[in-house]
Amino acid sequence: MRNPLPFNDIRHLQAHQFLVDEAYLLDTQQYETWLDTLTDDIRYVMPVRVTTARGAEFDTSPGMAHFDEDKYSLGQRVARFATEHAWTEDPPSRLRHFITNVRTFAGEDGDHLMVESAELLFRSRGDVNDGALLSCGRKDLLRWSDQCWKLARRNIVADESVLRMQNLAVFL
Repeated sequence: MRNPLPFNDIRHLQAHQFLVDEAYLLDTQQYETWLDTLTDDIRYVMPVRVTTARGAEFDTSPGMAHFDEDKYSLGQRVARFATEHAWTEDPPSRLRHFITNVRTFAGEDGDHLMVESAELLFRSRGDVNDGALLSCGRKDLLRWSDQCWKLARRNIVADESVLRMQNLAVFL
């Protein structure tokens, strides 16, 4: 197992800052700006979680995902939010992304960082009394590009095998 970078390492601080800034953009639904924080070859995946016996050596369903997207499909989702066809987000959700347990690992070269984090998403919609929570772990690959860190890969694994959210129209 690789050792994480110390918390005072500038690369860890930059990665943590990236995640905090990203959470702000998503909470405030500044999706066009968020798209600019992604590399052109982004892969954004949330495999389907399954419950298996101890020792099964997998906890996601091979070949199945809630979403498996690239920059084009993410851009199409963002563009759709601005139309009358985005009924899953009309009225828009109120969101709060809580990011914690950030661990950063040096990449194969100086231009990449691997970042693990835990996320708790609170979401409420309309006048519904009950908010929804989604807890997940994320493994990200950040790449140095255009004089800043950008998200090149995100793998999201929910902590539940059955999601209690009406839909997953929002970004994690």
